[in-house]
Amino acid sequence: MPKLALDPYIAEVLMRDLVGHDKRPAAFALYFYLWWRTASTGTARLRISLRKLADETGLSKRAIQTNRRLLVRRKLIEVTRAGKTAEPEYKVLSPWIRNRPASVR
Repeated sequence: MPKLALDPYIAEVLMRDLVGHDKRPAAFALYFYLWWRTASTGTARLRISLRKLADETGLSKRAIQTNRRLLVRRKLIEVTRAGKTAEPEYKVLSPWIRNRPASVR
């Protein structure tokens, strides 16, 4: 398994924001899972069904749907579909990186 470097922002700011401020620990768990799956495979996108996401994270399908909407609204993920019944494709976003000075990236 490859070693992954976790952006400090995820642990220091995003976790406190989603878990503490928004009271949405499931949103953080979903974001972290999607980040881990894309980072560990070196892909920009992950195609995965709602059922598989629920199984992999331990969250209910309803919790996935609710928190996915929050993450999209907060511009932390993008979700696309090839068709109405196609598996969603997730892209994990890091909007804080574009605001960080180049010397810190």
